[in-house]
This record gives sequence, structure tokens and C-alpha cells, in this order.
Amino acid sequence: MFKTIANAFKIKDIRKKILLTLLLLFIYRLGCWLPAVGFDASSIMANEGNNVGFFSLMNMVSGGALQNCSVLALGVAPYITASIVIQLLTVAIPKLEQLSKQGEDGRRKINLYTRIAALVLAIAQAVGIVVAYSSSIDVNALPVGTPTWLIGMGIVLILVAGAMFTVWIGERITDLGVGNGMSLLIFVGILSSAGVSFRQAIVNTAQDITNLWYIVLFLVAVIAIFALIVFVDGGERRVNVQYAKQIKGRKMYGGQSTYIPIRVNGTGVIPIIFASALITFPQLIISMFWPNSSAYAWYSKWLGSGSWVYIVLTAVLILLFAFFYAKLMFDPDDISKRIQQQGGFIPGIRAGKPTADYLRKISNRITLFGAIFLAVIALIPSLAFKAIGDATSAGMLINAFSATGLMIVVSVALELDKQLEAQMLMRNYKGFLN
Repeated sequence: MFKTIANAFKIKDIRKKILLTLLLLFIYRLGCWLPAVGFDASSIMANEGNNVGFFSLMNMVSGGALQNCSVLALGVAPYITASIVIQLLTVAIPKLEQLSKQGEDGRRKINLYTRIAALVLAIAQAVGIVVAYSSSIDVNALPVGTPTWLIGMGIVLILVAGAMFTVWIGERITDLGVGNGMSLLIFVGILSSAGVSFRQAIVNTAQDITNLWYIVLFLVAVIAIFALIVFVDGGERRVNVQYAKQIKGRKMYGGQSTYIPIRVNGTGVIPIIFASALITFPQLIISMFWPNSSAYAWYSKWLGSGSWVYIVLTAVLILLFAFFYAKLMFDPDDISKRIQQQGGFIPGIRAGKPTADYLRKISNRITLFGAIFLAVIALIPSLAFKAIGDATSAGMLINAFSATGLMIVVSVALELDKQLEAQMLMRNYKGFLN
């Protein structure tokens, strides 16, 4: 990948895109440290341990912007959630499904609906943050006598504006820069959170040298997990498809052999995000409205992050969401129909329903393996917390390098490398043809 980036900098057009991308990422990170007026950041950081899993996930993705209550505290979370919801509704609502098949015009309308949904979710999340951190509102930030509800409304407007500004930056990176803008914003945020935790772990290790072995073992484990994620992310089952020869006029068409790639981890990290959000959402609601109740204490004890019930339930939900999302992304009946219409067939399998059943059988087997892989990767931090403990330096690193973060970092890095190679290849073809 580093060789690809070095070669890309030698090309003027791609170098301009890379520099523009870096400039926009710098502006985004600058906004993540710009505090929002009305919040007492020191009070929030003092109560950081009270955050539940969903807030912790948002804080990691935003690179600590939520913890600092900055202008861009919401980050890309509303847009990513809206994108997933619209994608699921595209399958369920026929009108959205028709728009998705109308080319550029349909894609533009779906993007508009996604932005509207992101705006609604940003308002809801901003209100939730203000309610959850109501004790940290700085009444001295504005003139004396300003009502608390008015300060809270101002904070909501700032957070929503920051979320939509983040969406704008992501779209500008996608249109004018290199790579997918939203993915790169998440990528930078995760690396920033991991860097801060790693620095704090080194400081703690300097004070207590016994934590050094934990950090060494942790780094070795991270390298091994990175290698495993890269290996599985590139794994796929190729189903051979043969197209019959057809004579049209005086020419012969077809007779080609191709394949259908079925990825092992075709669902990505979406099952992990869905499972984590579903489990932590009740705890989030209880913590906002009844933080000192017995219900919150019971939920934190039995279903809180790190409990055995949480570990087992997370694994089951990841398996269920992996199969559910795989069904949405890969439709054997539709693929079988298109293969038959184009005069193709799978060697040894009859066209029509037998082909669909064959593809469904292969997809279910591969999805099962990918879901088990996701469940194991997602539960490694929880199991490591139980073995090492949260208070150690290695424990803080495990919290920073979560399974979701590792998979996002690997996926974005591989996708960026592929896009740079594709742009350089297009330039070489253009120069040859000219």
C-alpha cells in the first residue's frame, strides 16, 4: 500500500486529489477539537466512565469528539445510520427499489432521502446527548439569566449543524478527492482515538513497568488479528458460470466462462454495529432518564458490556444479523433468473430453481463461517477485559482497538489501495490511447 501511495504522488492529478483529501480531513479533525459553547468539557471527561456502549462506539468513531463535546461531536454516525436504514428500506419499499434501478437520477434522489434521514437522526442524537449530559451544561457560558433549556437548544443546533457539515466534507472528499469520504472520516477518527489511548498507555507504563509485558502481548495480538482480518476479508467462493454460444446473423456470441464471487465477509461490520446498538440502546435510554434507578444497576450488571450474558447475546445477534443482511445483499433467485436470461448456466446444475437452490446453499454455508468469524472478532475485547482488566494499560488499548475499529481500519485501507491503483491504471490506459 505504501508503494501505491508513493507511485500515486508522482502523478500530478492524483497528487492534487490526495492533498485535497488530506486538507479536508485536517479541517474535520480541527472541528473535532473545537468545543461547543454551553458544555463543560472537564465535567464530561470526569464522568467518562459512566458512558454506555453506544456512546463509547460513537466516541471511538468520532475520534474523541463526543467525549470533548466539540462542534462535530456527532461525526458521521447520523449519516451512516441513515444510509443503513435507507438501504434496508430499499428492499422493503417498491418505490425506493425502483429508484435504485434508475441510474444516476435515482441515486441522486436516494442520496437526498439519506440526507433528510441523517438530519432527523442528528436532531434525535443531539437531544439525547444534551439530556444525557444535562449535568455538564455550563450555565456561565452565556449571559447571566439565560434559561437552561435555551442553552440546551443552542447546543442541539450546534451539534446538528456540525453533523451536516461533516456530511458535506465527506461528500466533497468522495467527489473531489480519493476514496469514500465517509469511510475515510471514520478511519481517521478511529486512528485518532487509538493514538490517544496508546500515548496514555505508554505514560502509565512509564509509571509502572509491569504493564510493559501486557502491551507487548497486546501489540502481537493486534498484528495477528490484522493479518486474520485481511485474510478473511479477501476470501471468496467463486462459482463458475458458463455461457452458451449464440449465433446472431453472421456473428457468434457467448461461449465465455466467468464466475460469481461470494465473499466470506460480505456483510462487513454491519452485523456487529446492529448487535451492539440493539443491546446497548435500552441501557442508553435508562441512563438518560433514570441514571440512579435499580433498573439501570440491574441492566449494567447482567447485560452490561463484559458480562457473560452480554457476550452470549452479542454472539447470537451477530449470527442473526449476518444472515439477515446477507439475504438482502445476495438474492439467489434474482441471480439465477439473470443467468438464465443471458443464456448462462452453472456446470452440472440445471437452470432455474435448481441454480437458485445451489447458490442459496453455498451462500448460507459461507455466511455461517463469516458470521462465526465476526462473532469471535467482536468478542475478543470483552474476553480480554475479563482476563486482563480494564484498569491496566493493555485494557485501555483493548478498549481503543475494538473489533469494529480494527475491521473498519482494514476495510478502508484495502479499499483506498484499490481505488488508487484503479486511478493510476485509468491514467496509463488514457496515455496509451492518446
